[in-house]
Amino acid sequence: MNAANTLALTVLAASLCSLPSHAEEHEKKISRADLPPAVEKTVVAQTQGATIRGFNEEKENGKTYYEVELTVNGHSKDVLIDQTGSVEEVEEQVDFASLPADVQSGLKAKAGSGKLGKVESITKHDKLVAYEAKVATNGKRSEIQVGPDGKPLDHEE
Repeated sequence: MNAANTLALTVLAASLCSLPSHAEEHEKKISRADLPPAVEKTVVAQTQGATIRGFNEEKENGKTYYEVELTVNGHSKDVLIDQTGSVEEVEEQVDFASLPADVQSGLKAKAGSGKLGKVESITKHDKLVAYEAKVATNGKRSEIQVGPDGKPLDHEE
């Protein structure tokens, strides 16, 4: 391979690496002033006693959602709110040791030889639907999920 081909491949690889991921294409940082009034009202209710870290606007399946990123009592909590001000989803960091034994074993089984990191509960419309954990395996990071009973899910939440 000549130098021109090597350079072209290097530029192509760098370009591909710098493309936004699918999730980032639909999410953008916004300021509190950008929130619709109904969303602002929910944010006021949801952030009592919390530190606000930031806001995002997300587009998913043609719908717009607003996410408020919080720190509550030293742990993370993200609240996803629809345009009408309804809370769609809450992801809240939980202590692994506080999880039911079935959930702990389910996460360990899915992680395999990987090292478990931050664990979050996922609640949709006030119902606990899953637990999600960050996993590091041979330097690569991924996420795994199990149901509230610790069993594998039919689909990702």
